[in-house]
Amino acid sequence: MANTYTSLHYHIVFSTKNREPWIKPDIEQRVWKYLGGIATTNRMKPIQIGGVDDHIHLLLGAPATMAPSKAAQLIKGGSSTWIHSEFPNLQKFAWQDGYGTFTVSKSSIPDVKTYILNQREHHQRRTFKEEFLALLNRHEIEYEELGYRLGLTCTHIPASTINRRLSQTPKINTCGRYHFNRR
Repeated sequence: MANTYTSLHYHIVFSTKNREPWIKPDIEQRVWKYLGGIATTNRMKPIQIGGVDDHIHLLLGAPATMAPSKAAQLIKGGSSTWIHSEFPNLQKFAWQDGYGTFTVSKSSIPDVKTYILNQREHHQRRTFKEEFLALLNRHEIEYEELGYRLGLTCTHIPASTINRRLSQTPKINTCGRYHFNRR
């Protein structure tokens, strides 16, 4: 077979810096639409985008040539600039470093879409921290929680930097792909 065929779907989750409640209901639809536009411009297919004041969920189809880290970088970087220019009262807005990306099978897309659509209702019963830890556990991603003050910070640590960071900061966790630190 000379051609390559893929069906790659990702559920990407990231929060506002320090879990600040920047994305209020009166602007969220404009933000979700803009995030979808960034995805489309970069050859991704936005399937569902939503969230609450302090974090977002994106369900995207992606080309085989795009790493999930690149997708998150494009969406976070492009939207920060736009938010600053479009909403003058959000000049201090920023996305938190890090993100979570989870693969989604074609048969699970309807369930993930519904989950994203119902974020406001869902977060009346569950915190972002509880939700994110449940996603990590469901996908069997190892992590070590070191504590938090304002919320959970999930940072992907590339293997190439672990040894350098360990020599500088002995408390860095290397048990999995994610490091949780105090904020």
